[in-house]
Amino acid sequence: MSEPSIFTRIRSGEIPSEIVAETENAFAIRDIAPQAPLHLLVIPKTQDFRNVVELAAGDPELLAELVGLANSLAAEHADGDFRLVFNTGPNAGQTVFHVHAHVLAGGLEEKSLGA
Repeated sequence: MSEPSIFTRIRSGEIPSEIVAETENAFAIRDIAPQAPLHLLVIPKTQDFRNVVELAAGDPELLAELVGLANSLAAEHADGDFRLVFNTGPNAGQTVFHVHAHVLAGGLEEKSLGA
C-alpha cells in the first residue's frame, strides 16, 4: 500500500478515534456503524496485509495475537462470548483493505447471520 489506510491514520492521531485497547502489534477501536451492542475492530498496526488470508499466510502469529485481543475485549466489554468476522473482498463487504477483525457481542443469535 502506498497511501496510509484509514486505520493507520487513526493510529497516528490524524483521524480522531478512541483506542480501547492496544498491544505491541495491534489496537482496537469502536466501529463507527455498530452492528451489535458491542462492535469493536481489532487492527494490526502494520498495513502489510489486505485481508485475513494474506495475514494467515504471511504472519500467523500476528493473526493469533488479533484473536487473543478479540477474546480479551469480549471478556472485558461483554460476557466473554463473541463473534469474530473478517470480511475478505469487496463482494463480502470489505471496504477498508487493511486487514481487521470485527468483534461482535451482546445478544447475538445464529439467525442474525442473515436471511
